[in-house]
Amino acid sequence: MSEEHQVKTLDKVVVRFSGDSGDGMQLAGNIFTNVSAALGCQVSTFPDYPAEIRAPQGSLSGVSGFQVSVGTNVYTPGDNCDVLVAMNPAALKQNIRFLKPGGIVIVDIDAFKPADLRKALFETDDALAELGIDEKYVLQVPVTQLTRNALADSGLDNKSMLKCRNIFALGLVCWLFDRPLEEAIAHLGSKFARKPAIFEANKRVLQAGFDYGHNVHASVPTYRIESMEARPGIYTDINGNTATAWGLIMAAEKSGLPLFLGSYPITPATDILHELAKRKDLGVKAVQMEDEIAGVCSAIGASFAGNLAVTSTSGPGLALKSEGIGLAVMAELPLVVIDVQRGGPSTGLPTKTEQTDLMQALYGRNGESPLAVVAPATPTDCFDMAFEASRIAVEHMTPVILLSDAFIGNGASAWRVPEPEEYPEIKPRRVPEELKASGQWQPFCRDAESLVRYWAVPGTEGLGHRVGGLEKDCNTGAISTDPVNHEKMVNTRREKIARIARDIPEVEVLCDKDADTLLIGWGGTYGHLYAAANELCAKGTPTAFAHFRYINPLPANTLDVLRRYKRVIVAELNTGMFADWLQCRVPDVFIHRINKVQGQPFLVGELVEAVEKIVAE
Repeated sequence: MSEEHQVKTLDKVVVRFSGDSGDGMQLAGNIFTNVSAALGCQVSTFPDYPAEIRAPQGSLSGVSGFQVSVGTNVYTPGDNCDVLVAMNPAALKQNIRFLKPGGIVIVDIDAFKPADLRKALFETDDALAELGIDEKYVLQVPVTQLTRNALADSGLDNKSMLKCRNIFALGLVCWLFDRPLEEAIAHLGSKFARKPAIFEANKRVLQAGFDYGHNVHASVPTYRIESMEARPGIYTDINGNTATAWGLIMAAEKSGLPLFLGSYPITPATDILHELAKRKDLGVKAVQMEDEIAGVCSAIGASFAGNLAVTSTSGPGLALKSEGIGLAVMAELPLVVIDVQRGGPSTGLPTKTEQTDLMQALYGRNGESPLAVVAPATPTDCFDMAFEASRIAVEHMTPVILLSDAFIGNGASAWRVPEPEEYPEIKPRRVPEELKASGQWQPFCRDAESLVRYWAVPGTEGLGHRVGGLEKDCNTGAISTDPVNHEKMVNTRREKIARIARDIPEVEVLCDKDADTLLIGWGGTYGHLYAAANELCAKGTPTAFAHFRYINPLPANTLDVLRRYKRVIVAELNTGMFADWLQCRVPDVFIHRINKVQGQPFLVGELVEAVEKIVAE
């Protein structure tokens, strides 16, 4: 390597892969992420899919992106990238705004012909000049031709060769960041295990990309990324949907219950169904039903029969499931409902992220229909909160809605595979033997402390019973239309949910606890808000930060925490739903709001600016 070549050492770096939706940007980004996680780096990803199923090739609307931040103290995928990989002019035009000043651009120059530039609506034949990009920061690589050269004797046709362009770009990026190829090759082997010829082709192209960067002594700098000293264990990267599926499996193991998923495919939740369908070896029963209503009803039937029952969906499907969920509330059966939120209303923005289903989760059923609502904070936290949702559902005999979102459901973080003993036993609320022996048991007999009714599995001798959607007598469990009894049952179901607060952790305050300003978030915005609070503190604006994973009931210390601060700010990806939820509980505390409803996650910079503006008022 030439003496002039620069090697930059960074604590973290952001790479954005971009190209047509068929160019394999998600695969290249995912492999780079997994390689980095295996080397001990923290990672955070943001897959940015186009909403169109398949827009015209080379068009602006068909651009697919994958952004990943790797290094130490990584909480978000980054506001802007250090390196932008653009496989065609449309990708460059759509994504150049995300590049940091002085960042590196890698382009497939073979894809920048006049016809390609016209498709991307460029007015001239010089895309770099038109966008004001300094050529000294651009690595113009003939990716297409070099891919063909590498596979000249492979026997593949031209179309199959071109599908390997993304892996050439991956090899080049691995060179740029000094990533070893062995881990990437292992992932390619897993991806193409049933297609050995395709695996060999991609392996050869990966090496060709790496060698190109090494051999041309490229003028752009390479990077050395610091990694953290991690707790001993097995590490991988995992996306939120996969983590959710695995958390459910852990909950089934810890509860001793068979796991049943009744679901219907819907973006962006379908991967949960896919992952659980693979796990027959662990006793999982995953059934693709004919529609959303059948999905929830099959899960309710499985719950009545004694299973850990789950149904998964997104916002439109949650609306369809609402009557079924109300049945589970009335019957007081455990049920986990997973909602991976996306932009709405109606079919809205299927591939984009929002937090706009909160009020639907809290209130979206007829009648007084209380249930528990929880929300994971990160992709890896999806494992823990899927476990928690299952624990609450089983131990408190209630439906629980798990509000994930497209950002953390599709995004990935580095994850240490846990040991089973790190998670507590889940204890189903079975009918006590003494109550069963007394002959006094009725379907709605309850534990006096928690108000949880006991779970009687059909087929158990002496515990034959019926439950359903009609109101029940509080003593006998028989159908009742008595108005006083109905009010008592409504209040009992409501109080049962409220008492879950005794069984969940208190909300924790992070960053500068003694500040006057408290920044609040919930669910998948954690990384951006935590990074923003830290940056505010570093810039001389002391800021405390509290993040909520338990929404209903709220943690027991919530009111005390909010009343402790002079200025309370809630930031969320909707028009203020959680702020409203808190405001009605603490009317004496004025809550400021930061809201974004663009189908995109927050940027740390915009959060910092918004908080500074509120503080200055």
